[in-house]
Amino acid sequence: MITGKTKLLGIIGYPVEHSLSPVMQNAALAHMGLDYVYVPFPIKPENLQQAIASFTAIDNLVGFNVTIPHKQAIIPLLSEVSPIAQAVGAVNTVWRTENGWSGTNTDVEGFLAPLKNLSPLPPLLIEERGSQNLSASNWHQTTAVILGYGGAARAVVAGCASLGCANIIVVGRDEQKLNYFLDSWRNSKLIDKLTVHTWQKFPELLSNADLLVNTTPVGMYPHVDVSPVTREEMDLLPKGAIAYDLIYTPNPTQFLRLAQERGAIAIDGLEMLVQQGASALRIWLQQQDVPVDIMRQSLRQHLGL
Repeated sequence: MITGKTKLLGIIGYPVEHSLSPVMQNAALAHMGLDYVYVPFPIKPENLQQAIASFTAIDNLVGFNVTIPHKQAIIPLLSEVSPIAQAVGAVNTVWRTENGWSGTNTDVEGFLAPLKNLSPLPPLLIEERGSQNLSASNWHQTTAVILGYGGAARAVVAGCASLGCANIIVVGRDEQKLNYFLDSWRNSKLIDKLTVHTWQKFPELLSNADLLVNTTPVGMYPHVDVSPVTREEMDLLPKGAIAYDLIYTPNPTQFLRLAQERGAIAIDGLEMLVQQGASALRIWLQQQDVPVDIMRQSLRQHLGL
């Protein structure tokens, strides 16, 4: 039962009605028996500054998540930003402090979770390459191709660098935005690994990809029948490569359907969503023990998986 004492958590974005964060976070909070509720806040980009200022006046608002298109725009509105969020250049989790709102990025941790125990180079791919020097457990010999250059892409770039990928390639349609994206990493140690390319070179890049990640919203509900990669392009992806779509609804996306038909290892955005959400919940509640399994189970049940 929601009362005047109930503490608030939430997620801001636009649009935000597709978000499954309320499903898993409210399931976790109920399981823990806490007097909290997690709600979505649809905030248009032009209203972001006003909204953050207004949130300060809501005493029982403890914190909130940030999704498209606010992950970068919110940074100058915060009183403190964590080193990882500064490095990524995007914030997805915000909490209240005595000095105002502080932010961090738990997307990197969430992105890495499904990959940590996965061999980046399956035996099939090693055999196809005909090299005795390739190791299935060594990310340092891999190439990651990332579609998109928004806030989520920045977390993926940082995650791929953390894995130790030899080449990190970002592909997009706007050359000016791509160059801006590249310039924003100039002072980073990973700049030597990072390159950007327009879509014209995508087929050539795809043929050498070990990990293909979609960070764009193409294929997200309600536009469930489209993919950022065509069937003809996907046929260039090496069999046994990893295809990772950050979108979690629909499940699977058209992008992952095409990848599976090609023989790729498919990863959807569900586990990333669970893990980044669990990290956020730990921050808000200031405790490490959160029911990750309950969060995952609630989402799978909601999606009918």
